[in-house]
Amino acid sequence: MRLLVAFMCLLAACLAQKPQPCASPALLTGAFTVATQNEKLWEYSTYEYDALGQRMRVKQQGTYQSKPFTQDFLLLFREGAMYQIFDTNRTCIKSALKDKFHPMEIPKDASLLGQAVVGSSSAPGQGLLVNTWTGDMPDKKGKYMSTVTEFGCIPVSNSYQTDEYGWVVINLFDNIIGIVDPSQLNPPDFCVDKVMKTDGEPLTFLSLFHNLP
Repeated sequence: MRLLVAFMCLLAACLAQKPQPCASPALLTGAFTVATQNEKLWEYSTYEYDALGQRMRVKQQGTYQSKPFTQDFLLLFREGAMYQIFDTNRTCIKSALKDKFHPMEIPKDASLLGQAVVGSSSAPGQGLLVNTWTGDMPDKKGKYMSTVTEFGCIPVSNSYQTDEYGWVVINLFDNIIGIVDPSQLNPPDFCVDKVMKTDGEPLTFLSLFHNLP
């Protein structure tokens, strides 16, 4: 009973404090799903995220316009390079990456939409306290909405507007602070000898979702 009272008092104290924009941990490993408003795309991915080295690894599988796909990308923002990795024939395609690295964080100019408990606040361990923020996309062409945990600023979900898909909804889960396998954030050994460079317009992070087979 005392534990329940202490939990409720702590929850009430947290709800009384106004949430502030925050940054997620610099090293994260986890998974996410992607779904689009026009139902063109559904995707499940695992990821490794390194804000210190400005690197990301994303392994995708899903359906695009009812056709299945699998893809494996390594993004090295400091080098301005994106590797598409094919383990089956041990080759890689290297493309120019024009995006700047954007850390997982709530921007300073974001507006708090609200605070809520996912699950239940009836007893300890039954709920997760989260904050939802909204604002304008960097190109000012649409809105975004991001939900993170109150404690730790762990990403829970992100939604943003696009011309091609309408609203894109990303739900994150199984997040672990740290990199489980650091080798995933380096190009495989076979990429050194079997990399095919592509010309043309440099790619962006959103190319992973917009330029599917």
